[in-house]
Amino acid sequence: MKYRLDSGRLEERFAEWKPAYTKAEAIAEANRCLYCSDAPCITACPTHIDIPTFIKKIASENVAGSARTILSANVLGYSCARVCPVEVLCVGKCVYNQWGRAPIQIGKLQRFAVETAWNEGARGLFPKPLPATGKKVALVGAGPASVAAAAQLALAGHKAVVYEKGALPGGLNTLGIAPYKMQASDALDEIEWVADLELVEFRCGVEVVERVSGDGQVAASSLLEEYDAVFLAIGIGGDAMLGASAGAGPAERVVGATEWIERIKGDAAYRLPSNVERAVVIGGGNTALDAAHELRVLGVPEVYLVYRRSETEMSGYAHELSAARKDGVKLVENRAPLSYAVENGELRGLNVAHASAGRPVEGTAELFPADFIVVAIGQDRARHTQLARLFPGVELDAKGRVVVDPATHRTGNRKVWSGGDCVNGGKEVVNAVEHAKIAVRDICNTLNGAHHG
Repeated sequence: MKYRLDSGRLEERFAEWKPAYTKAEAIAEANRCLYCSDAPCITACPTHIDIPTFIKKIASENVAGSARTILSANVLGYSCARVCPVEVLCVGKCVYNQWGRAPIQIGKLQRFAVETAWNEGARGLFPKPLPATGKKVALVGAGPASVAAAAQLALAGHKAVVYEKGALPGGLNTLGIAPYKMQASDALDEIEWVADLELVEFRCGVEVVERVSGDGQVAASSLLEEYDAVFLAIGIGGDAMLGASAGAGPAERVVGATEWIERIKGDAAYRLPSNVERAVVIGGGNTALDAAHELRVLGVPEVYLVYRRSETEMSGYAHELSAARKDGVKLVENRAPLSYAVENGELRGLNVAHASAGRPVEGTAELFPADFIVVAIGQDRARHTQLARLFPGVELDAKGRVVVDPATHRTGNRKVWSGGDCVNGGKEVVNAVEHAKIAVRDICNTLNGAHHG
């Protein structure tokens, strides 16, 4: 099945942050690698790709072999090459950093290997699938964890059926990644590659519910009855917004960050409201940084990142903040959002107060003018929590994360495994892939009779 997106999406206006290598550039960079015996880059990769080996194969022009090395450890090696924060993972641990020299650009080399082999039509990049076992696994949610798990289950001979409420598979990998890192069409191309595996099936537009009341629904109990195992990769919910005391801003000018980024990437009809001159993004995480950066690239003259703590306390990566600043984003520290300032139905800005330890200081309220506000303060986990609890025995911790055995990723229900953001609270694509690897290993052991729960 070919997933299609309409042209004219705002994300098409974004230039790549890290353009692809040419063959000559890739070979030159690969030849800089020292092929360290202890390879700290491997240790830094959550999926433990054999980085020196795949780079050596690029240097010897065995690009297909390089791609096979990558994909044998990480079936989403293409998207991870583009979206991983390599600056704090593999590249950040390159020994060249200790000598004050430019580290090996591992992410760009990984992209070159997989993309080149893919475009040249190389066959057999994934390992050869095992014979079909007749076993079936249902995967709930079609984000990176489920896509990776589906591929690995199919390669092990098990039927993998992925249920997704939305119209497109891929989750945040398709509709949440900053456009200057990877566009939705690229993520969908990778998913097509996985969908080509004989035992993988995506059923989009199907919601998992307690009781079926119409078309496009399937009961959680039916999945437990009809499948040999279930893998939950249900994400962490939609955008959290300011509390009721903040009031309500005009819907087209006060938006949640992930919903807004999704519209930029997937909705060809979406445009910014007219005359946006001064935008505010509330938050200090990577989603906030992405949204602020994107507003500047889209041409908003003034973009401010308003954060209730200090820069040193931000959860967003320092290299992402640096890149946003280079494009003109300004950080306003130690300001707590109080309420939306609305006059005659029009947004005037954000009422803020000076903050100490993240809390507003009494008597310091002021108006921060803005005509567009993006809220990036976390997730509303209500639906995520409701969905997880449809499966008896699945427990959530105090932060709303699905509780799993870290060695197996099995939940309290012996037939249900889980991984991705719903388990770790929201990390990287590469972490979701590693969760899938751990879960699939245990699912296969269970289905193959290696142990019984």
